[in-house]
Formats: sequence, structure tokens, C-alpha cells
Amino acid sequence: MSSYFVREVFFRPDTEYARELTTIPAPIHNALRRLLKQARGSSVFVPIRSMQYLAVIDAEEVIFVDALGGYAYHDGEGGRLIRLAWRPFVGRASLCDPVSCEMVYYFSDLKAVQRRLLSEIGPAIDQLTLKQSGGQQSQGGIVRILPFKPRRE
Repeated sequence: MSSYFVREVFFRPDTEYARELTTIPAPIHNALRRLLKQARGSSVFVPIRSMQYLAVIDAEEVIFVDALGGYAYHDGEGGRLIRLAWRPFVGRASLCDPVSCEMVYYFSDLKAVQRRLLSEIGPAIDQLTLKQSGGQQSQGGIVRILPFKPRRE
């Protein structure tokens, strides 16, 4: 199976709208870790087509961007704005235990999107894994996350 790499720029907004502590189901967390391990530590892109979102997995967090919008330019560089981030905490007693996670919201009105992401990312990972087992290329990436400070006029 061959792989290819994409270079992407993402912007982290300078202010957070909200944070909450919750859990990620064990099967989702385990699948995210497996994908990252197969990518040998680089970032992994998981398209969530049913929502037109893109999940980007790295060792520290999973970020989510709206695939159809949220493109911005800052300091001469273009990239997508991060809408949400999952920051799982390390450590649990069993691989079957849910994983504590901090959800970071960068925009308002994303609670419903967050709940839907939790239900849609599992099938998206399954679809990506199925494509990889069929010999299709896996999409890894080199990701740059930059701060985004909108101009104040």
C-alpha cells in the first residue's frame, strides 16, 4: 500500500468560545490511535463526508475544520479555520474504557455539531480503513497550525 502526503495550513482562532470536559468512546479513541500509528506519527486526514468536515489527527489532538468554508488568510498565508478540537487525556485503566477529553469550541453554536461528530467519525474511520485495506492510498499529511488573529478595525 502506498501513501501520499498533503501539506495543509490550519489556523487556530485566538479566542475560544467554550471548553468542556467529556469522554470519547473507547472504540473511537482506539481507532484514531491506530490510524495515527499506521501513519508513523504524522498527521492523518479523515474526511467526514456526511457532514462536509475534515478531522485531522495528530499526537496531541484531533482538530475539525469545515471542508466547505472557513478559509482565511493571515500574514500572507491561507488556510482553514479550526472550528473544534478534541484533546484526549493520556491514561486509562483498560482499552475498553472511554477516554476523558477536553472539547474546545472556537465558534458558538457547535454543540449539535460536536454531538454529530461523535456519531459520524466512527463510520468515517471505518470507511477510510476499508479503503486502505483494499490497497488504496492512505492520506497522511504535514500540518502547520498557526495562530489566527483577525484584524480589528
